[in-house]
Amino acid sequence: MSSLVTLNTRPDFEPERGAPSPERILAGNPSAQTWILDQAAEGTIHTGIWEATPGETRAIKGDTFEFCHILSGLVEVTEDGGAPVRYGAGQSFLLKPGFVGVWKTIETVRKIFVVCE
Repeated sequence: MSSLVTLNTRPDFEPERGAPSPERILAGNPSAQTWILDQAAEGTIHTGIWEATPGETRAIKGDTFEFCHILSGLVEVTEDGGAPVRYGAGQSFLLKPGFVGVWKTIETVRKIFVVCE
């Protein structure tokens, strides 16, 4: 297996489809699609493309670290006790372990993610 992985932002295979847990939905009826592009053998690191429709959810990272790079759309992320921050196409950010807050998808969003558990 190669140690170089090209991330195709328009995968040509079927995504996993889902939605947030009902108890985490704060507004709207968001749904999501996920294309896993790479995964560490032990399953602790996942890389892929994620796309979600508008809505507002409770975000709780626990012990998970997530890097996000927005390809399209617009989101607003608000850490509990902090000010809302908006991210759009071309912007990147980290959600570090312990993050608790609100993820609001304003416009359907597509992002590259790297999750380390």
